[in-house]
Amino acid sequence: MGFFDKLMNQFIDIIEWVDTTTYTLVWKFPRQDNEIKMGAKLTVRESQVAIFMNEGKIADIYGPGMYELTTQNMPILSTLRGWKYGFNSPFKADVYFVSTRQFTNQKWGTQNPVIIRDAEFGPIRLRAFGSFNFAVSDPKTFLTQISATNPDFYTDDINEQLRNIAVSRGMDAIAASKISVLDLTGNYDAISKLITDKIQPDFTEMGLNLTKFLVENISLPPEVEAVLDKRSEMGIIGNLGAYAQFQAANAIEESAQNSIGGNLGAAGMGLGVGAAMMGQVGNIFQQNQPFQAVPNQSAGPDVPPPIPVVADYFVAVNGKSEGPYSMDQLSQMAFAQTLTGTTMVWKKGMAGWAAASTVSDLADVLNSVPPPMPG
Repeated sequence: MGFFDKLMNQFIDIIEWVDTTTYTLVWKFPRQDNEIKMGAKLTVRESQVAIFMNEGKIADIYGPGMYELTTQNMPILSTLRGWKYGFNSPFKADVYFVSTRQFTNQKWGTQNPVIIRDAEFGPIRLRAFGSFNFAVSDPKTFLTQISATNPDFYTDDINEQLRNIAVSRGMDAIAASKISVLDLTGNYDAISKLITDKIQPDFTEMGLNLTKFLVENISLPPEVEAVLDKRSEMGIIGNLGAYAQFQAANAIEESAQNSIGGNLGAAGMGLGVGAAMMGQVGNIFQQNQPFQAVPNQSAGPDVPPPIPVVADYFVAVNGKSEGPYSMDQLSQMAFAQTLTGTTMVWKKGMAGWAAASTVSDLADVLNSVPPPMPG
């Protein structure tokens, strides 16, 4: 290699970036002290932006396309360099390529449960996780504010900060939405939109655009989920008396099928015993049913009795509201001494909390408790 060839190899005449990764945000062209030849070819591909930096200051920015570097298409660099009358000699400049593609499936999630206040259940702990997509919308801001002079900048270098923003702002948005805990799973799209609007300004400050935000799961602590499962079971069962009769009817059928030797007399005896059992079970549940209104005899046998009104009370325990409790439950609490005359109670229609002894509905409940044994 001659001296002239060696000299020419010190000049860069092709500047481009072929990104083979899915996680690189910024890549610095490796100039390695070589000078860029005036008239060099600059290739900027789709979803890329090339930024020329002169002595630590951002100069010219190029979008997708092919350029032949001259003083005419480098106006800012020409001004910074003082090339007033044209310049044809090689020059030095740092070239950064910024990827403007979408970076998809970036994960976010709560490391620890976050406490929010629910209108129905009060303070409750939630966990949530999902994914989001983002892209660089302002390469100049991102380069100056975030990546700085790093020759390589990857999604892992910023993901933790973005996840923290998503969790902090996202849970604030969930709490402010006033959506009931039981309705959260049916409103993931609405919640995602709320969180997107909440955290987009933080992304914009960094030169980023939040292109998509997804909530994949919001979960309650296992013990709370177990209580909700029990509550759902009770709602499905409904009338306990009818459920018990249904179970007894199944038992009668099985007894008839399993009668000894197919003896019809034994089968009939089994059916009779089963029917008696079902009647006893039905009587038990009828005896344990809450207050039954006395039918209005004057209205005639074809007129149904009035629907009983069940008064449910909330009880103040250690400064917290618990309940609602039925009158039967309140009677049990009175016997257990967890409900006394000084206990504060409230039900729908009352102006405020009041001592149990001042509520006329609870007089029978409190008076039914026997006094202490003498001696």
